[in-house]
Amino acid sequence: MIPLQRPPLHDRLAADLARRTEALRTAGPSTATGRAAWRTAREPKARLRALLNRMAPGLVRCMYCGDNLGTDIDHFEPIARAPLRTFDWHNHLLACAYCNSNRKRDRFPCDPVTGAHLLIDPAREDPADHLQLYLESGAYRGLTPKGHATIDVFGLNSRGELVRGRRLAFTVVKSLLREWHRQHGAAPDLAGELADALAMLWQADVLRAVLRLTRTPALAEVVLGADAYAALSRLACEEPRFGAP
Repeated sequence: MIPLQRPPLHDRLAADLARRTEALRTAGPSTATGRAAWRTAREPKARLRALLNRMAPGLVRCMYCGDNLGTDIDHFEPIARAPLRTFDWHNHLLACAYCNSNRKRDRFPCDPVTGAHLLIDPAREDPADHLQLYLESGAYRGLTPKGHATIDVFGLNSRGELVRGRRLAFTVVKSLLREWHRQHGAAPDLAGELADALAMLWQADVLRAVLRLTRTPALAEVVLGADAYAALSRLACEEPRFGAP
């Protein structure tokens, strides 16, 4: 997971969502009324999806696992728990069908004492505050209760294809860095394409973890290898989008 920037709504869409929320309040908010209202809201859903596509990491990836295509608008706090948030823009994230329908569903773990929710909302907080990605293994370590709950709900470590995908993506990042370095002077157009490919990597959390390594140069050189680290250092200096997050 990586942090995401949520764009503001246009006035027309914001007014439409507010009107639909008020209609739910008047009808008596419930799981049934919330789901029925959402099911028939074709136009606002299409406009919300367009905004979420712009927010999504890589090539419209799931905002939870980062691996699969984002196909579903997920209600971060489920309709079954908060029907009045059915049309709340700050409650919408883009998810793949597996994360949405097979993993999360209506799960929304909360702290038993404080009642605070225990899932990471990447549009409100930095997942790196709660999760540490081990690049060489592809596995996550939970740093906080939120991190542990998020790993569990979305199966970030138990889904073997995700762990293997992150591990392979790390190999791809190192290869792209080295090739970018080789082509930088000889073929600048190709080097630009390689940088674009790196920026749009399907596992954006892997790239972000690599970029964060530049905060600790000694560790970065060990993890990446001297040649890939040299390439990353140069790339970060020349292109602001590859600076340490």
